[in-house]
Amino acid sequence: MLRTLLILAASLVVAWLVFIVFVFVARPPQTSVRDALRLLPDTLRLVRDIARDHAIPRRTRWLLWVLLGYLALPIDLVPDFLPVIGYADDAIVVTLVLRHVVRRAGPDKLRQHWRGTDDGLLSLQRLLRLPTSN
Repeated sequence: MLRTLLILAASLVVAWLVFIVFVFVARPPQTSVRDALRLLPDTLRLVRDIARDHAIPRRTRWLLWVLLGYLALPIDLVPDFLPVIGYADDAIVVTLVLRHVVRRAGPDKLRQHWRGTDDGLLSLQRLLRLPTSN
């Protein structure tokens, strides 16, 4: 029994370390934490507004509410006090969810609900690795 628990604990630690490496490698290139933080308020409003849009499928809206809950929780997979990668897990989760939303609802919904500047939307589209319409 003890051996099984040790193997399980070691497996969880290895999986967590693999996730940290993934976050470090998958973080958006040439993007500083300052750039991402500058977009944060507009991005949170975007997620909330899209989650309230009944023209978007219910599953997609539910996923956005789960995302907002995840971002509100103080516990993360990668602790925020770690430099560089501390906030990268949040950015990656937001990126994956917003890319899913764009696939389901279309890029027009992103533009429709964006309250920030045009430059901010362009930066968000680059961060999400979406095609930009200049």
